[in-house]
Parts: sequence; C-alpha cells; structure tokens
Amino acid sequence: MRRLDELYLKRPFFGSRKMAVELAVNRKRAQRLMRIMGIEAHYAKPNLSRPAPGHQLYPYLLRGVTIERANHVWSTDITYIPMRGGFLYLVAVMDWFSRFVLSWELSNTLDTAFCSMALDAAFGFGQPDIWNSDQGAQFTSAEFLSPLKQRSISISMDGRGRALDNVFIERLWRSLKYELIYPGDFAGGAELFAALKSYFHFYNFERPHQALDYKTPSQLFPHPHKTKKPSL
Repeated sequence: MRRLDELYLKRPFFGSRKMAVELAVNRKRAQRLMRIMGIEAHYAKPNLSRPAPGHQLYPYLLRGVTIERANHVWSTDITYIPMRGGFLYLVAVMDWFSRFVLSWELSNTLDTAFCSMALDAAFGFGQPDIWNSDQGAQFTSAEFLSPLKQRSISISMDGRGRALDNVFIERLWRSLKYELIYPGDFAGGAELFAALKSYFHFYNFERPHQALDYKTPSQLFPHPHKTKKPSL
C-alpha cells in the first residue's frame, strides 16, 4: 500500500490496470487496496466519490470564482498515511486564500466522526462563506452537514472525478508526504501524531509558499495562532 501511495503521488491519473502493471500485482488486488486507501484515478468519470444512499449532494460553486480574502472558502479532504506498522487516515481543513491549515485529525477508520471533529475545531477560527469537499459519504452525511447549515454556510462539492476541484488541499497532501511522511518512515500512531503536530505548525508559520509570493500562510490568515491539535 505504501508503494501504491508513492506511485499515486507521481501518477494520480493511473487507474487500477496501470497500477497493477507498475506494481506487478493482479488488478483485483490493486482495486481492493485502492478502495481501502480511498483513492481513484484523477480523471472525470461517474461514481468517483460515492455518498451513502439518501445523502444530499450540492453543486460545485467555485469554478471561475476569484478567492481574494481569508475565510472566503474553506475545504477539506482525507488522505491515507502509511506507517511501518500499518496506516491511518488524516483529514484536514484548509483556508483556500491563505493555505492555512485550520485543523486536522487522525483515524484508523473512514468514519464521519473524525471529520466532524476537524470541522468543529476549525470553527475555532471563525467560519467561511463557502465550504467545499468531495462527495464522499463522510462529507455528505446529515451529521456532518448540520453545523454548516446552522451557520448558513454555502456548501460546495467537487464534481465527480474532479480531484483538481480541490487542488489546494491536494497540493498540501503532496507536500506533506514528500517532506514528512516518506522521509520519516514512522513506526506508529504516537510518533506520527507528534510529527504531524510539528509539521503543520511549520507549514502554517514557517514554510514560505511560492504561490503566496513566498509568504507563510499565517501572514495571510487573520489573527494567526497555532492550529488546534486533536487529542490522541
């Protein structure tokens, strides 16, 4: 799964057939592992992110929109994090304008609870005008959407198969994995948690971003302070 994740970062447009060829495994195994990891090829096709039956979907609101200030748009996503002894899932909430990571949580399952915890922590920084996510079951559940509706936040969801609709958080995952996860080779959750806590502080307050004219996210986000960390 780690090899598959590394290949996915380099070739996100590869489907299960090409992944299987590159990794010298059969296609069924590649498909099974990709389902566990929550990844699919980055190209438009039906049924990419599947909400649970009965979950409400919303249109993508950000195509052609210019983001000119902090708290205009927040977005979220989940990624697979390999460790020496297994793997965890990481969810993060990011402000699009500043790239400031507002909150994050780790989980050993792809449930809604840890995503809701990250959302609740992010609200400690205020709230956005627009919230964007993919159409995954975690983000389309009534439990998750309820606090957004209560705050009258406009809800936007990526089009099916349109991973680049959430491009800024996709770039965060690439940076995180190339700069921390793969060089670190973490043995377990406690070690990973401590490393993520340090990395996200670095990412927000110390790491200059070329796309931000080499400013840090904290320089563009109002009232910057340390991101709230989840309890292990």
